[in-house]
Formats: sequence, structure tokens, C-alpha cells
Amino acid sequence: MEKEILEPRHKYNHTPEENGNYDVIIVGTGAVGWGTAMYARRLGLKTLIIGDLLGGTITMAHAVENYPGFISISGPNLAKRIENHAKDYEIHILNAGVENIELNDKDSKKRFKVSTKNKSFYSKTIIYATGTKVKKLGVKGEKEFESRGLSYCALCDGPFTKGKTVAVVGGSDSAVIEALLLTQYAKKVYIIYRKDKVHPEEANGKRLEQCIKEGKIEIISNTNVLEIKGDKFLTEAVLDKPFKGKKELSLGALFVYVGRTPLSDLAKKIGVKVNSKEEVIINRHAETNISGFYAAGDITDMEFKQAIIGVGEGVTAAYRAYEFINKM
Repeated sequence: MEKEILEPRHKYNHTPEENGNYDVIIVGTGAVGWGTAMYARRLGLKTLIIGDLLGGTITMAHAVENYPGFISISGPNLAKRIENHAKDYEIHILNAGVENIELNDKDSKKRFKVSTKNKSFYSKTIIYATGTKVKKLGVKGEKEFESRGLSYCALCDGPFTKGKTVAVVGGSDSAVIEALLLTQYAKKVYIIYRKDKVHPEEANGKRLEQCIKEGKIEIISNTNVLEIKGDKFLTEAVLDKPFKGKKELSLGALFVYVGRTPLSDLAKKIGVKVNSKEEVIINRHAETNISGFYAAGDITDMEFKQAIIGVGEGVTAAYRAYEFINKM
């Protein structure tokens, strides 16, 4: 039986060229960015990938069960495998935050200038895969108790909740997944949601129903968190309506999953169109309104946000960039 290959087979120097000129620069080092970089290089494009969050937000997922080829795999493991696959190709990599993107219509070889704090690079095309950042509750006490009982990542901090009563704020599939994970550690998990019903995928909904029957999870619906209190660490959440006779809910930890904000500011600055949610608008070819500028993944206006969809968009973007360059 053929041995599975998990590490890059080739040892390339991935250091970017100072003030280098590239065919494509990929902004974003999540699973979508790495998958895009792999395909761009397979198409023969001189490729640079830049980002300050290696692996992206999928690294916060404790279990991914809807990515083809893996029945069940952790988010960090999946992200690392895609990254290693990309590193099997001669791409250039820079772990840094992008601070500015500029458009120069007069020079096709230096159509875009991408700048970090200390370096600048030039490219004929851009593939924008910055993804999103977590939304915060914006309530009193949130900032004070971050990393002191308040978290945005159950995979990261779940092990510290052993034997405690905890709560998850949110009603999405992601919120339900994290609540399910927390049942492995905490003695009780509340889901606090501002609407009537949570809306997980069907498979996760069945798991949730079972945990509710077993008393591991309880849903507090039509309720918001108004304030977070504690001493050195978080001890309670103040609700906007009583639950079992009290507005104060005693907790050992609170996990927030109320949505994500698209990181589209850099794209908007050069005139890329976004929708009312600040998501980059693309067509079926991953093209934006600016020629040579493509987008893929959670940053786009694709309604169904999934890693497999984002990677597919990135592959499409790489191919369209290849065609765009060949026509120049």
C-alpha cells in the first residue's frame, strides 16, 4: 500500500525577494490562501503568499467532518496538511500583516504594490483571502475578562473548564459545535441565544438534542448578555431577562460565537466593491470589479461559508489569474 505523504517532499527556499516582482500575491495564510498558492504555482505562476495568521480561523475548529478526504480531522491538523502541501512547491512565504495595497494601472508588471510594515512587493495580480475576524459582544466587562474566563475559542481554552459550568453565546452551527466540544470538559454547558431557536447543521443538531436529553447542555433562548462580572477571573454573566428567577448566571467561563467581521478594508481602499455586510463581491470566476484582483473564501459574498468552498474559489482565482497574465 502506498505510504501517505504528510510533509513536503521538496526543500525550497521560501524566502521572498526584497522588492520582488511576482505574477500573483496571495493575501491571507489560511487554508484558502495555502490551497490557492499551491494551484498558482502548479500553473507556473511566480507566487508570494503573505499573512499574519498561519492556518487561519479554521485552526479554531476542534473537528472538521465535511472536508472531502477526511472523515474527521481537527482544524489545526487540516490547516497544517494544506500548508505542507503548498510548501511542496516553490512558493515564497512571508509571515507578516499586510498594511497597504496600491493599484497602478500604468504598469502591468507592477500593477499592484503590497506593503507590510517593513517591506514592499509588486505583482501583476492579487488573490485576496483575508477571511474574517471574530465579532465581540461589546458589553461591559468583555475587554477586562478576555483570557480570564472569556474566550473566543473552545478548542484553545476548553481544557481549562474541567468540572465547571460554562456558557456559549450564539446560535450558529459554529456555536453549537463549540458547545458540544465543551461537554467533554465542563459539567454543564449553557447556550445563550438572542432568538427562539439555534440553527446547527442536521448532524450537529442531532448531537445537540442528545446532549440536552442527557442534561449536558441547556439552551437559554431569547436572551442577551448585558455585562460580564468577576474578580481576578470571570464569575458571572448578567442577562437581560431572568433565567430561573435570576438575571445573574454563575459561570466558570464564557465563550463567544456571535459571528465574524470580514477583513475587507484593504480591498475597499483601492475601490473593490463590497456588499452591505462588507464582504467582497465576486462573480463565479472569483473576479472582483477590478481586473487582476480576485477574492476567495470567507471574505467573499458567497452565502455558504465552508473551507471546501473557499479553497475551490481560490483554485478558480488562481486559474483566472493565470489566464489574465497570459492575455497581458
